[in-house]
Amino acid sequence: MTQEEQIIECENRLLDAIRNSDINTLDNLLHDSLIFNIPTGQMDIENYRSGMMTVYSISASDQIIKTIENISTVATIVHLNAKYADQIIDGKFRYLRVWKLFGSSWKIIAGSGFQIQ
Repeated sequence: MTQEEQIIECENRLLDAIRNSDINTLDNLLHDSLIFNIPTGQMDIENYRSGMMTVYSISASDQIIKTIENISTVATIVHLNAKYADQIIDGKFRYLRVWKLFGSSWKIIAGSGFQIQ
C-alpha cells in the first residue's frame, strides 16, 4: 500500500470515528501533542468524551494529499452537520491536517479548519 493509500485509509477511519464518537480510534489517530485550530479556538478529543460535540453527518470531498518523507498533508472539504454545546453546525468547511508516521502508525500532529461558502 502506498503512503497516499495509507493516508486515505486513515482519513476514512478518522471520519468514521468522528461520526460514531469512537474515542478509542480517535485516541489512536490523534497525537498527544496535537495542535488543532478552528475559528472559535482549539478543539480536542475532550469535546467528544464530554459529549459537547455530537456529529449527525460528516463527509469529505476534494481531497488533496501531499507527502514528504514520513509526513503527509491533507487538504479537504468537509460537509458537517453537528451540535457543539448548544450550537448547531451545518455547512462546508476547509480542513488541513498534518499526518506523521510513528513506527507503523500514522497520527495527526496538527490541523486547522474554517467554514467556507
